Amino acid sequence: MSKTQERTETVGSNGEGRVAEPVTAPRVSARRRRPGVIALSLALIAAGGAGVAVLLLQAGHRTEVLTVVRDVQVGQVLTEADLGKASVALDPAVKAVQAGDLDSVVGKRAAAELKPGSLLAPSQVTKDSLVNAGEQLVPIGLKPEQVPATALVPGQKVQLVHVPAQGSEAAGKTSDTPPETIAGRIVKASAAAPGTGIVVVDVATSATDGPTAAAWVSAGTLRLVLSAPDGD
Repeated sequence: MSKTQERTETVGSNGEGRVAEPVTAPRVSARRRRPGVIALSLALIAAGGAGVAVLLLQAGHRTEVLTVVRDVQVGQVLTEADLGKASVALDPAVKAVQAGDLDSVVGKRAAAELKPGSLLAPSQVTKDSLVNAGEQLVPIGLKPEQVPATALVPGQKVQLVHVPAQGSEAAGKTSDTPPETIAGRIVKASAAAPGTGIVVVDVATSATDGPTAAAWVSAGTLRLVLSAPDGD
C-alpha cells in the first residue's frame, strides 16, 4: 500500500461525490538512542564476563597438599601412615606442605599436636628432638588459677619458681632472698581436665635440675612463669 490513500465520500442523495484530500499515514518516529546507556551496558557485560572468568580460573587452580589422617602427639615421629593427600584451592595466605614433599616430612617430629582432617603446615614439623640430650621432661599440673591467660605453646621458654609453703622458710633464707628458679621449655600443654580444670604441662629442664623440679611439684611449691619472648 502507498504512503497515501485516496477515499471517496458520498455527498447528497444524487450519488455525486468528490475526491477527498490525500491522507498521509502517521510517521512512526525512531527510538532515540542514548550512547551513555549503551556504553554502560557494554561495560557491565564485560565486567561480568571477566568476573566469571576469574572465578573459573580460581576454581580450576588446585594444589595437592598433605593432610593429617590420625592423632599425632607433640614430639612423635611422623610416618607415612599419619598423612594423607588432598587437592584443594589454596589461599596464598594459607601455608601447607605440598604432597610432593612427603618424603622430606616423614621421619620428622611433630612440633605441635596434630588432629585428623587438618592441613599439615611447615611450622608443625621439626627435625629437632623436643627433648634434647642432657635434658629431662618434668610434668607439672597447674590448677585453673595457675594457668596463664596466654596460650602455652611448645618451645615457649618458662621459669620454674620455688615458692615455699606459707610459714615455712627454708633454712638460712630470709623473706628478702629471691626464690630459687629453674629455666625450662614447654614441650606440650594438655587441655584442661573436665571437672577439675587442671592443665598438665610437660617442661624440659636440664638433667641436673629435673629432680629438683620434680620435688617442687610433689610438694606443691612450684609455680610456672612465662619468660619474655626473647628469652631474657
